[in-house]
Amino acid sequence: MDTRYRKTVIAGNWKMNMLPSEVRPYAERLRALAPANRACDIVLCVPHVLIPAAVAAFRDSRNRVFVGAQNLNEHPSGAFTGEVSAAMLADAGATYVIIGHSERRTYFREMDAIVNEKVSAALGAGLRPIICVGETLAQRELGITDDLITLQVKTALSGVPADKMRRIIIAYEPVWAIGTGKTATAEQAEEVCSHIRAVLRSLYGARTARAVTIQYGGSMNGGNAAELLSMPDIDGGLIGGASLTPEKFIEVIAAAGE
Repeated sequence: MDTRYRKTVIAGNWKMNMLPSEVRPYAERLRALAPANRACDIVLCVPHVLIPAAVAAFRDSRNRVFVGAQNLNEHPSGAFTGEVSAAMLADAGATYVIIGHSERRTYFREMDAIVNEKVSAALGAGLRPIICVGETLAQRELGITDDLITLQVKTALSGVPADKMRRIIIAYEPVWAIGTGKTATAEQAEEVCSHIRAVLRSLYGARTARAVTIQYGGSMNGGNAAELLSMPDIDGGLIGGASLTPEKFIEVIAAAGE
């Protein structure tokens, strides 16, 4: 990571876990463990129903924690039963939103064009998108990782002006390392994150590209975070299972300061 040009951001993705009654005890434990002067921003992306509880629980924390959502609908309103709009998330207190997570792409057939529409909706409501890109094991073995990542990044950012790019985070999540316990080596992760920055450079120029935070999102934990974050183009992590336990999440946060 290069803190001269961009923020380090450690984001937790609780996925479909935790209850509203569990949020405040989690917040109290995290607050007790967190260093007063940390080297990164902390974001917790929680299920929609937990957003108000998370906003309330972290509001008075000396270690400010930003609250994010895990998904949104691309439309501003309408007859979309069960969906949640960007404006609803912002009004509930969310400041970030994950878009295009591999589980959304796989289980809910979210295509690149929909990801782009969601990015536009999020920015329009003042939310900060965490845009996920990544390849499957089959795609990596075919040697098309760079081509696929280029397509995903360019499509997601279609129509996004340069002056909005500081509000956007790109998260590289190799699908073959999500929830499998497998992790890309630091060198493998850096290779793709460096490629993402090169794509951003081709779209927006060097100054804008170097200001964008790029996270790694494939089974980062306390044991491998320091090595991954030592890479020049890895500026944080999108943390799944390890973010559900304050003690494990703090290990990753602490690694950002090493």
